[in-house]
Amino acid sequence: MVNVDTRETCPLALVWIAGTAIVCGAVIGGSTNAINGAVSAEYFRQIMGWHDVEQIWRASIAQGIFEGLIYGIVFSVVFTAVVGLVSRARCSFAFAFQHLLRIVVAIYCCWAAGGLIAMGLATLSPDFYRSTFVGVPDQFAPMLRYAWVGGSIWGAMFGGFVCVVIGSILFAVRWRRTQSQEGT
Repeated sequence: MVNVDTRETCPLALVWIAGTAIVCGAVIGGSTNAINGAVSAEYFRQIMGWHDVEQIWRASIAQGIFEGLIYGIVFSVVFTAVVGLVSRARCSFAFAFQHLLRIVVAIYCCWAAGGLIAMGLATLSPDFYRSTFVGVPDQFAPMLRYAWVGGSIWGAMFGGFVCVVIGSILFAVRWRRTQSQEGT
């Protein structure tokens, strides 16, 4: 069982939680864009205006890490604030880290779901998809790869926001439940 309550404040645990959340954002951004850059360099060429085909994959990873750090900072502020306020800074790093990992897994699921939904939309109505989004290739297979990348990015961004909110709420519920079971 994970140490839940130290009975004393753990401000250092909050610092570790904040830092870990920021790193998670960078890892999510870099890893998802490593896949996305391999799936459709055309997406990054059109959306980012990158034309050096040899460098698009590496640039997409760097861009993912950069954007992931930005989202990770926001994610960190929200999640760490919830952990600190709800637990009165008594939560151990291990307890919060379990919730952080669940949020990360959920964000990856939203990334995949967003890509699949966009591919489904492009398959269902290619003309609508091409007329709605910028730079979509005319050929079917490249269009699906393009749709995956755009949809997965949106899935991670918007789904990530939802995951952080829900994950923070679930943390608060579990913390309070654990505290009431311990009688504190």
